[in-house]
Amino acid sequence: MSRKRFEATVAAAAASLGATRTKAVATLLSQGRSPAYVLGRLQTPAALESVSALLAAITADGVPLPEAAAYLRGYAVAWARRGETAEARTVWSGPATPGTPVRATARVLTEVVRAAEHRFVAMTYSARAYPPLTASLADATARGVTVDIVVETLEGAAGLLAGREPSEAFSGVPGLRLWHWPSAMRPAPGSRMHAKVAVADDRVLFLSSANLTAAGAERNVEAGILLKGGPMPGRMADHIRELQRRGVLVRWPGPAEGPKP
Repeated sequence: MSRKRFEATVAAAAASLGATRTKAVATLLSQGRSPAYVLGRLQTPAALESVSALLAAITADGVPLPEAAAYLRGYAVAWARRGETAEARTVWSGPATPGTPVRATARVLTEVVRAAEHRFVAMTYSARAYPPLTASLADATARGVTVDIVVETLEGAAGLLAGREPSEAFSGVPGLRLWHWPSAMRPAPGSRMHAKVAVADDRVLFLSSANLTAAGAERNVEAGILLKGGPMPGRMADHIRELQRRGVLVRWPGPAEGPKP
């Protein structure tokens, strides 16, 4: 019996959930829980679409729930093991020195976006429209990648950012989901969403001093680390997903509506 639809949805669901939550879904399936029950217990809103597709495929392909659970557990183990070996590279933008290669931050950012097959998430303080990046993000959403961007807001920056809302830098990317850190969730006045990070599929992590702006990508002296494999990309993505689940990070409603309180 064909399992093509089921097998095709497992990868996307596992990438959205991470290894630990993939195993949790497998446990619910092994208990014979219904799709409605599984979705009701799902604590990762960003994975809702991919898990819904997985559950629909289980029904469509007639996969017995114990078999689906075993497949998910095996996939989660394989996914974790493929990342045991990590490759780390420094990324410098700006003037070069002998013996130290310099790579444009913009090129590395677009490479990380292109590496995403299922999920891409990034965080930035400032953001301005930068065509090479928005084009790569649009390509990612067009090929079915879930793209989440967490941005600071003018309200959250409390006067340290000027002009348009950083979120507007991504307004031309269809299907992209924007998030922010509401002022009510911050521990004290002056707390800012200052992280600059990008993760592709829990397996590629880019940490950088650069904001998602043309200046950060091309003109400034910026330093970063590009990490491929190992547990760190997944742990970083898991942390962001947990902040989303807990409501620490919430969806940005759009420039016309302004930030949620």
